[in-house]
Amino acid sequence: MRAQKENWKMVGKLGVITLGMFAFGYALVPIYRAICEVTGINILALGEQRNNLAVSKAENSQVDTSRTITVEFDVNVRGPWHFKPEKRSVEVHPGQLTTVLYEFQNIQNRTMAAQAIPSYAPRQATAHFNKLECFCFNQYTLAPGERKEWPVAFVIDPKLPKDVTTITLSYTFFEVGSSTPAAPTASLPKPEGEV
Repeated sequence: MRAQKENWKMVGKLGVITLGMFAFGYALVPIYRAICEVTGINILALGEQRNNLAVSKAENSQVDTSRTITVEFDVNVRGPWHFKPEKRSVEVHPGQLTTVLYEFQNIQNRTMAAQAIPSYAPRQATAHFNKLECFCFNQYTLAPGERKEWPVAFVIDPKLPKDVTTITLSYTFFEVGSSTPAAPTASLPKPEGEV
């Protein structure tokens, strides 16, 4: 009889422990969120991160709508293929995310590998032209007649000097394995009196 009472006491204790663990499991999510808010860690579930990103895109205060920069797109082709931007120029505000597509077609009767090298004018714009996605980071192999479109996604830093109103993004596209051409450079006029 005594052993039976002890067994029921043990079952009761185990039941209380089980209920406590179950309640603690449900309380973890609010506790976790509260700790994240207090510490500033803000590590949320993937779905909540996507919602927060959508909100932050809508509230982007980094775009300087008081300024407009003209971005011109130039291409230098070294070889028998077609390479061109979808647009020759776009007007953007500093801080605004912009995407432009480039079209490339291998018109040779052989497979080829190619890569692009970017350059910027004026030179001081280089540090302020931030590419988030660009085909110039990779080498590409294209079959004879194959056509591809590649995006360039960029943001111009709002700290770009105010006197810069036009930026030229130029790509030199060359075949990998052939001799690599030098990137085009703009020659600056020499000051008067200098030889």
